[in-house]
Amino acid sequence: MRSSAPERLSDLLRIALFVVVCHFAVPPVLAFTSSAGIRVQGPGVPPHLGFACCEHGIEQMQSLFDDQYVINDLRELHAEVAIPTLDFSAERAAVVRRLNQTGIPVIAWMMLSKEEGFYLNADNAPEAAARVAAFEKWSSDNGLKWAGVGLDIEPNFAELAALKTHRWRLITILLRRSLNSDRIAGARQEYSELIGQLQKRGYPVQTYQMPYIPAERSVHSTLLDQLLGTVDVRGNQEYLMLYTSFARQVGAGMIWSIGRSAQAIAIGSTDGDSAAGSGAGPLNWDEFSRDLIVASHFSHQIGVYDLEGCVGQGFLSRLKTFDWSQSVTIPADALQKADHLHRALQLVLWIGDHLLYLAAILLLAVAWMACRSRTRIVSG
Repeated sequence: MRSSAPERLSDLLRIALFVVVCHFAVPPVLAFTSSAGIRVQGPGVPPHLGFACCEHGIEQMQSLFDDQYVINDLRELHAEVAIPTLDFSAERAAVVRRLNQTGIPVIAWMMLSKEEGFYLNADNAPEAAARVAAFEKWSSDNGLKWAGVGLDIEPNFAELAALKTHRWRLITILLRRSLNSDRIAGARQEYSELIGQLQKRGYPVQTYQMPYIPAERSVHSTLLDQLLGTVDVRGNQEYLMLYTSFARQVGAGMIWSIGRSAQAIAIGSTDGDSAAGSGAGPLNWDEFSRDLIVASHFSHQIGVYDLEGCVGQGFLSRLKTFDWSQSVTIPADALQKADHLHRALQLVLWIGDHLLYLAAILLLAVAWMACRSRTRIVSG
């Protein structure tokens, strides 16, 4: 017997819901054969390491690089250093020249002033372009050499923190942003042009992106970009910032879950006021070395946030004799938590981007059911 139109619509809705749930909510088979978890083998050879540093003021920066042991360790590790452009002072230029003279590659970590929110995002693309112009003049005036330019694209955390106590205002702003896709499209165009200009001038460009970017890409969404102001652009090399110190329950499971989508991976944080290895404190050596092995399973380019923490905890010297062929185990529960979180985020993003379509389908279904009920009443 052929089904009626309402019944066919009902079947179609069930099939659509089943496909969505299976694709996003059901975790894939994990790559381990034991209930203990998965064992990840190191690459056997050192990856290319890069260290971010020096966000805490020029005096600490000078002190850090006045230490000959730090210089020697960086040279022995063949590591590069990302220096933030918090100011264009003679003192900062002197430190960069010292690194140039010692043969340590230096990345210009492009950051704005404190008043402008430090990080690059959808709302300050013109300020970012002006910052790059000022950086190029400062570099030329001081004879500075750079191995590349890094664009740190993150939400305006200061703005979000300030709005936290004004919930309705925050909700209103986020709602307005979620409906304004032109804002993100315009920012992407501006940052893409800025990257192109830097590349034409001979600067390889690194971009530092939030860990939710792969989930957005997988479902073709810009919802979180619209809400938080991040911009999905790429230069020559993209680092995903997978800092397990902020997600200890998931730990290296986050790197295993997301790392396969990464061109390069940044791990951290190694610095902080709390005790290392617990709570919101920095990574201890066991966590740090574990993250290095897991990250190097996916990429030969590993960033570390930050150099000060590595020096303070004695990590830098230990890296010189580090066994890159060792293996580490990621517990099964950490893998499952990471994968469930990633799948849940994909589902939320997909629903958020298709909310209007889902609402239209729901209204259509309700209308069909109402029409069907009315037909039954009339015929009865």
